[in-house]
Amino acid sequence: MRLWSLHPRYLDARGLVAAWREALLAQAVLAARTRGYREHPQLVRFRAHPEPARAIAAYLHGLHAESVERGYLFDAGRIAGCDAEGIDGAAPGRIGGCDAGRVPVTRGQIAFERTHLLAKLCARDPRLAARLRQARLPTLHPLFRVVPGGVEPWERAAEGRSST
Repeated sequence: MRLWSLHPRYLDARGLVAAWREALLAQAVLAARTRGYREHPQLVRFRAHPEPARAIAAYLHGLHAESVERGYLFDAGRIAGCDAEGIDGAAPGRIGGCDAGRVPVTRGQIAFERTHLLAKLCARDPRLAARLRQARLPTLHPLFRVVPGGVEPWERAAEGRSST
């Protein structure tokens, strides 16, 4: 499971579809509707949020907005809670009708995810890889805000384990 902090605009088609599918799984886990993946480290920051369900719904709305931009047909009806409205011009942390508040993500985590995604994009979509490479500090998914720090302690791929 990979719930990217980076803006979904950097994801190729395969990555965006995977992020959507995995965020829907995360939504089910946080709502206790599945037994698998309950201890997945990518869920730590959502569980730390005062309203985990609102945070994952806001995350999903951000992915949905990118899918609409690309002409994809992601079903917004699968997002639990929060109204389906756009993210453009929304107050920080307000995404798709979810006033979730912004979730902190460290600069080190952003740098790690950038490198991790670049490796995938170099093989799958060199055009998107070039776009991400040009971004000194890439734009984040609207749910997140940058804070100082290294790679997040919950990041397992940094320990040599593979991740989506």
